[in-house]
Amino acid sequence: MHHFDDGIDRVGGTTAQPYDSTTKAFDNTGYTALGKSTEDAAAPYEDPFDDDRKKFGWTAGPDIGLLGLRAVLGGIFVLHGLQKVFGLFGGPGINGFAQSLEKMGYRESVVLAWVTGITELAGGSLLVLGLFTPLAAAGLLAVMANVIALQYKGGFFGPNGVELELALAGMAFAALFAGPGRAALDYNRSWFRHPVAAGFIALVIGAGAAAVTYFVFR
Repeated sequence: MHHFDDGIDRVGGTTAQPYDSTTKAFDNTGYTALGKSTEDAAAPYEDPFDDDRKKFGWTAGPDIGLLGLRAVLGGIFVLHGLQKVFGLFGGPGINGFAQSLEKMGYRESVVLAWVTGITELAGGSLLVLGLFTPLAAAGLLAVMANVIALQYKGGFFGPNGVELELALAGMAFAALFAGPGRAALDYNRSWFRHPVAAGFIALVIGAGAAAVTYFVFR
């Protein structure tokens, strides 16, 4: 019985298979086509740049850190929002806050009082939940921008300084571009997958709102 040597030319598979002189046929068992491998045949093609195929896993350090950042920052603004809107925790309520805005030179003070209070309350709540994080962080950053613009003459330290406001603004800015982390309701949404682009868009919206509030209503 004659046969071919099956130990030659194994580039990308085998080109020579055992030959059965009785059946005059090649035995293809265990062989693959030229240029292919068993792994190639079994595994489907995946585009590494296809966002729909990417799997985001849990990364404990950054995710826990961002969860803590959101909880603290969002919680602070929720409490301030409750003070302004409902007068809780010794807060002024809408009327008292509107009077304070009038003394600072703002027009339409009642409307601005409601907008500011709702922004702090809703933005803080969304930040804690990690939902619509870029917009929530941008709204809180816009509020802090106005406060800093009003208080910067009071210096950095002291009761009239901007130390606390700058810290809160910095935290909001960090959340704006770092995203909420994976322990959030935003997980796997489009803006979660593209935090820098979403952050810039939200920043432009927040900057516009802050500018209108300061230069148009004052």
